[in-house]
Amino acid sequence: MKLDRILWVLTHDPPHKHGVKLLPLSDRLELLQAAITSNPRFVISRVDITRPPPHYAADTMQLLTNEYPDANMVYLMGADSLRDLADWHDPQRFIQVCFKIGVMARPDTKYSLPDLESTYPGIKEKLVFIHAPLLGVSSSDIRNRIKKGLPFQYFLPREVYEIIHRKKFYIE
Repeated sequence: MKLDRILWVLTHDPPHKHGVKLLPLSDRLELLQAAITSNPRFVISRVDITRPPPHYAADTMQLLTNEYPDANMVYLMGADSLRDLADWHDPQRFIQVCFKIGVMARPDTKYSLPDLESTYPGIKEKLVFIHAPLLGVSSSDIRNRIKKGLPFQYFLPREVYEIIHRKKFYIE
């Protein structure tokens, strides 16, 4: 998509993860920093760290648009998120706030573009489908491998693996 910069938004208390045990914010921030440190176009945004919950994507995108008024803000998501858009808080406002929505394919994820357009008129003009390699591994797969004592180092950047291994994250 020829993006100048990618802002990584770490949410302290994601609404869709209520009831899920997450690592403390400081640990997740350390892992994120380790994951993106080698790419100068990757930047951590603190937009959802410095404000109180709830943290909804529509609000986050509005705040980022206000913070960067000369930027065309693109939201990047997996096809599974596009499929589940109806479950989001105020999806129509989210779509309106985004300049574009970049969608990456996910294995075994199906959705109906005509149904999405019927529910959210104009969404088709916002969507850009990104051709990226389909990876057959998810974050939950990696966490499960760790819990089971299976190798996982080749699924992550070396720096991230070293932090997880050293701090014994996800072993429970």
